[in-house]
Amino acid sequence: MLLLNIDYVPGKELEVLGIVKGTVVQSKNFGKDFMAGMKTLVGGEITGYTQMITEARQIATKRMVDEATELGADAIINIRFGSSSVMQGAAEVLAYGTAVKFK
Repeated sequence: MLLLNIDYVPGKELEVLGIVKGTVVQSKNFGKDFMAGMKTLVGGEITGYTQMITEARQIATKRMVDEATELGADAIINIRFGSSSVMQGAAEVLAYGTAVKFK
């Protein structure tokens, strides 16, 4: 599956199949959440949360690709990611784009 964040595939004529998306709500365990809180006192990157968001983005992307595969897509164009805090220590990550088939 070709994944692009532009709205075309160079050299290809496209048939639009529709919007596809993948979403996940991810959280860290209490111990890591507590340590992240301690890290905010001294500053710096909170690696536990960086890893959590990276993993969530990968899961959301896979779910988006799975949905596009079910439609028979060759590529997903104009891919975007969004995130929001759902509660303390948990975030939703959304991946979405347009599924297309090559003509």
